[in-house]
Amino acid sequence: MYCIQCGVKLADTEKTCPLCGTVVYHPQLERPHAEPLYPEGKLPPERPLARGLHILVTVGFLLPLVLVLLADLQTNHAVTWSCHVIGALLVGYIWIILPLWFRRPNPVIFVPCGFAAVIAYLMYLCWSTGGSWFLTFALPVSGGVALVVSAMTALLRYVKKGTLYIVGGGIIATGALTLMCELLMDYTFGLPRFIGWSLYPLVTLTVLGGVLIFLAICRSARLVMERKFFI
Repeated sequence: MYCIQCGVKLADTEKTCPLCGTVVYHPQLERPHAEPLYPEGKLPPERPLARGLHILVTVGFLLPLVLVLLADLQTNHAVTWSCHVIGALLVGYIWIILPLWFRRPNPVIFVPCGFAAVIAYLMYLCWSTGGSWFLTFALPVSGGVALVVSAMTALLRYVKKGTLYIVGGGIIATGALTLMCELLMDYTFGLPRFIGWSLYPLVTLTVLGGVLIFLAICRSARLVMERKFFI
């Protein structure tokens, strides 16, 4: 049974909601009928976000892009550092503004696209600076993060049950990524010794993810936590 005002899960014996004080509604009690707000079949149509606002926000992203390019050309008479700024702005546009052009953007599609833009930008930074850290550090780390986040996004969207399993597994995988990040950092940049800073987030995230998986398995413990924190 749930509170009709705030949605808190209630015990069968409770008469009022412990969070907001609303009287508990019993489904077997007959409710009085009221006139509908709108005539049947004549609900007001959904009003999508105005197309003009999308264009305005896009112009807001293009304006600093053009200004940075002109400043670079005026000072250096060539396109040099402005490409770094332009690339960062394009990545931000793909993550923030591009999904707004669609009425119901699917995160399963846009999240991998956003990470692909980030990986492409990191590859350009490595190439433009003459570095050698992309294949041995940036690609596996960003690709690992993209894989974990994209998998969690797809599972949370299409799998109706098992949210705690999905989130707990994703948190544990994130902890493993921190260990991989330190190992690849040591290998790529030739650090003298293994410091072990990644073990702290690894242990913390593993414990946190394990707790969520335990709550998913143990129903009684999950109910206690739901009532304790009004989840």
